[in-house]
Amino acid sequence: MGWDIETPRHSVDERKAYGKSLRESTPRWSHADWSPSPERPDPVSLIESQNDGRLQWLVPVRRGRMIESAFTFYRGAALIMASDLSTTPCTGLTAQICGDAHLSNFGAYGSAERELVFDVTDFDESLVGPWEWDLKRLATSFTIAGRHLGFDDADIAKITAASVRQYRAAMEQFAEQPTLDVWYANMSIDDIEDFYREEGRKKRARRAQRVSKKARSRNSLQVLSKLAERVDGSYRIRSDPPGLVPLREATHVASPDELEEMARQSFDHYRESLQPDRQTLLDKFQPIDTALKVVGVGSVGTRCLILLLEGRNEQDPLFLQVKEAGPSVLEAYLPASPHENHGERVVQGQRLMQASSDIFLGWSPAIDDRDYYWRQLRDWKESFDVDRADEKDLFGYAKGCGWTLARSHARSGDPATIDGYLGSSDTFDEAITEFAGLYADQNESDYQWFSDAIGRGDLEVDLHG
Repeated sequence: MGWDIETPRHSVDERKAYGKSLRESTPRWSHADWSPSPERPDPVSLIESQNDGRLQWLVPVRRGRMIESAFTFYRGAALIMASDLSTTPCTGLTAQICGDAHLSNFGAYGSAERELVFDVTDFDESLVGPWEWDLKRLATSFTIAGRHLGFDDADIAKITAASVRQYRAAMEQFAEQPTLDVWYANMSIDDIEDFYREEGRKKRARRAQRVSKKARSRNSLQVLSKLAERVDGSYRIRSDPPGLVPLREATHVASPDELEEMARQSFDHYRESLQPDRQTLLDKFQPIDTALKVVGVGSVGTRCLILLLEGRNEQDPLFLQVKEAGPSVLEAYLPASPHENHGERVVQGQRLMQASSDIFLGWSPAIDDRDYYWRQLRDWKESFDVDRADEKDLFGYAKGCGWTLARSHARSGDPATIDGYLGSSDTFDEAITEFAGLYADQNESDYQWFSDAIGRGDLEVDLHG
């Protein structure tokens, strides 16, 4: 085998210089601009177009979750923003991106090494694309959350800028590090606490410690107590429609026998996507029961199931979550994924972006013409409670998210080139903060349009699902 040692490798300084040169074609301040074009698609039509192929009895539930606030609307409006971002300036530099990097898609979970880590947690839309798109969606989510909580404009701008500034500072750090150091970099829950301590907020650091303790209690045994019941001496998933419907009762979707067969086929194929050692581990568990479970905001109506499996006895459970994986909302605006199976697209995107991924993460080929990916339902998972946050909470959290997103992009992109573009001044921070304010205005307008359609009775809504 021959090695291609003749191909020149650009130095870090050369890559930084190239990134800096991109400011000529895409000035950093150009990212501040946002105004809808006259050809901008109707946002309500975009939202409703995603309901084709979904479980129709859950579509009103999806609308009900989105109508709760402008923030929950934003969470479900990834397609709208993808359409809008496709018209904004970009450097042409790409990385594996989340595609839906709002602040609620970050959180804590247990790593394979049984450490509590903090990372991006949702990859349904993941694709190779402009790193700026993720950062703009993240920054805008902090502006919208700040408005949702009633913070004043100065504090909101400070919080939003903190997420961008921390992204820029982290990218500068990764640009100087060896490749393996970047790959192994991760953020623990202790690091999140440090962000609060840096600002002299010991009280909030102690709150983070309480979150850590709570997260460690969130495991399959805890899920068993919440979502299962004993019947005739054994456990089965309880019924709590519309959010939780065992397959034995899901006759409005298909016959129970058909659903069980699809779940069995999907499970068998999923097993093959795991590493051999993890196949051996999975084989120690026996599937017991399956149910449809409504999750999230934007995902409502897609097929999502949970499986209860049993190990050595009934007090040794494992819960797996199976989520339908359709095309990314980015695919209409970016090159298609090399993975024909969208479940594999999600899984491979997650493995590229996360420092440590779920040991049971895998996918299955199309069953009933749909792709699926698998993961543990709950493994020390804990998310940020937006509604209980104050200005200082959100500020510290913004820094944690900014660092994490930079690390995720640096794993597949070129941190030196991105760092060269960003530079050491706050020009880019201010530009993205201004964009976030303008796009938050756009989101409020779209939310009002959506609310008016529901108010007129044009769209059926379920506010209790």
